[in-house]
Amino acid sequence: MAKAKKSVYFCQNCGHEESKWLGQCPACREWNTFVEEKVTPAAAKAVKERKDAQVVTLSSIETDEDDRMNTGIEELDRVLGGGIVKGSLVLVGGDPGIGKSTLLLQVCQRLSAAGRKLLYISGEESLKQIKLRANRMGEFTENLYLLCETSLDIIRGIIEQQKPDMVVIDSIQTMYNEEVGSAPGSVSQVRESTNIFMQLAKGLNISIFIVGHVTKEGTVAGPRVLEHMVDTVLYFEGDRHASYRILRGVKNRFGSTNEIGVFEMRKEGLTEVKNPSEFMLSGKPEHASGSVVACAMEGTRPMLMEIQALVCKTNFGMPRRTAAGLDYNRVNLLMAVLEKRLGLPLSGYDAYVNIAGGIRLNEPAADLGIVLAVASSYKNRPIAEEVIAFGEVGLSGEVRAVSMPEQRVSEAKKLGFTTCILPEVSVKTVGKIEGVKIIGVKSVGEAISAGL
Repeated sequence: MAKAKKSVYFCQNCGHEESKWLGQCPACREWNTFVEEKVTPAAAKAVKERKDAQVVTLSSIETDEDDRMNTGIEELDRVLGGGIVKGSLVLVGGDPGIGKSTLLLQVCQRLSAAGRKLLYISGEESLKQIKLRANRMGEFTENLYLLCETSLDIIRGIIEQQKPDMVVIDSIQTMYNEEVGSAPGSVSQVRESTNIFMQLAKGLNISIFIVGHVTKEGTVAGPRVLEHMVDTVLYFEGDRHASYRILRGVKNRFGSTNEIGVFEMRKEGLTEVKNPSEFMLSGKPEHASGSVVACAMEGTRPMLMEIQALVCKTNFGMPRRTAAGLDYNRVNLLMAVLEKRLGLPLSGYDAYVNIAGGIRLNEPAADLGIVLAVASSYKNRPIAEEVIAFGEVGLSGEVRAVSMPEQRVSEAKKLGFTTCILPEVSVKTVGKIEGVKIIGVKSVGEAISAGL
């Protein structure tokens, strides 16, 4: 007699299970995250005694550099922490059309040329569609194998039979396990499918890349436990209509999560941007008020970017404030500091602050650049082209120290900047750099006097 299906409710955020619908998840405290799914009770399986399990000491485990595979793409290797770790499970997320499949197909192209055996499994595109995209990228070797399949039982058998060095799953939301009664893309299917791929990666020592769809909030669709199961989570950022893409590591068990990779989308695929600072500053206006160059640190890489501000009298009782690429509350805080400490009557002015190029910046070192840009636009006095500024601004108007100031100044020198406004406490750390004038400031008043 067939076993009846019952309804259970899963939290899409954390994967918590309940027998009835709840407005708030008792595990993660999120609202309206429960979805209904039909589940068929599975027969209890006998637990077999495993005789191959053994306990070892930490000192007896040996590792070497051969445990990583270089992809041939320096920007990706940097984000991964030096290359692909054998037996790792990597999740790649991003908006539709941003370049996830293109990047992974380029990785397959480089690794297959290096003699690695690769398997690309697609549940969304046909073999002809993959071939058309591959033709734009160049030549591929015979070491790349393609498979269009969504059944996990078939995929598991092929992976165990072929035993490739790396597998690409595009995408996890299209895979289904016949033992799970819900539809592909549901919480149960995504969780069980990821669990199977994790067992294959660890058991066969195969590196597996999983492509994940994202929700309108920008997070990977499916339960949040999906990100906890994998070893590395990579996110593609950037406007899909712009030419550049930023690959950011949100989670990485084998390296730093502060590193980023910058790519440019072209007809032949994604190309690396060796000098992101020069790329971000292209098209900077000359002798324009409200424009200043600041330096942010992304991991160990300094990046110069242009902060723009437009301050004009408001036509309404409540001034309008807009921040693109920056924290809106942080911009309001810094404008309040200017009004209180320097007496600038900004409460009657609209303010629009923007990071040129569409990039997002959350580092406190951008505070000094925001302050100078707003003051420059308010006074309608341009800041010299050769000036760069960075530093954190406190509520008392003081300029506080930031990390790695010497790397920031060195990057500015490479791009031709000759004057650097930075916190006075960081002057000793930077020292003397030939060709660069170092100006240390204690307060925003000193910074505006030096910059304007």
